[in-house]
Amino acid sequence: MQTYLITLITAVFFQIIGVLGIFFILGFVHSKLQYWTHTNYRRTLGWKGILWTAWIGTPIHEIGHAFFAKLFRHKITNITIFRPDEASGNLGHVDHLYNPKSLYQRIGNFFIGAAPMIFGSLVLIIFLYFFVPNGKDVFQPLAENTQTISGLIHAIISSLKNLFSSTNISTWNFWLFLYVSFAISSHMAPSGQDQKGMWKGFAWLVVVAIVINAITLSLGVDITHYVLKVTQYMGVLIAIFIYALMLSFLHLILSSILLIFKR
Repeated sequence: MQTYLITLITAVFFQIIGVLGIFFILGFVHSKLQYWTHTNYRRTLGWKGILWTAWIGTPIHEIGHAFFAKLFRHKITNITIFRPDEASGNLGHVDHLYNPKSLYQRIGNFFIGAAPMIFGSLVLIIFLYFFVPNGKDVFQPLAENTQTISGLIHAIISSLKNLFSSTNISTWNFWLFLYVSFAISSHMAPSGQDQKGMWKGFAWLVVVAIVINAITLSLGVDITHYVLKVTQYMGVLIAIFIYALMLSFLHLILSSILLIFKR
């Protein structure tokens, strides 16, 4: 029995980490970059300093919540895509209710909480392809070469070179794209309230994984190998998140440099 429990816990742990681990890491890094960027603006320009990006980024953030709330059949009771409130620090919100008897809706809390990163990243890719002439060349290195650390670094360098090509920087629409991208990427990280909802949904994901593995292990089958095969098909999704992270880092660096002169 003890051996069975150890095998069960080990299998669930590696499956969860193998499939979702990279997204937790990317989400954590993104939240830190967002926090540091907003701190730069608040320190130099006051609370209203973040509004020059929030008026675009916050609606995308909230629409992402609303989209996934509908997808997981939650009832939206109130939605405000942009209403800055300095007293509370809130910029917008989506209130939703769900049926606690529905496992699907309970698990949905995880994806609804993570929605700004998922939805925002997809919007960034759409903007890249429509506003930047060589958008495909910018993203292609990330989609092809992110399996190793050295490969990832090389892919990021190649993407940046393609993004800031002489052809791009000489056109006005590129700078508009860059501003909009900075605005979206600096408001993609889940808020504290979003993270609470994510953990509730994540707990039920773990429960489902435990039940499924308990059944399969009882039948003498360890499905870990098959579950981890999913990661082979997540390369493009990971590349999209890394692209969003790259834009967030660029925004942090540029805002730090520009705001030094302001101070």
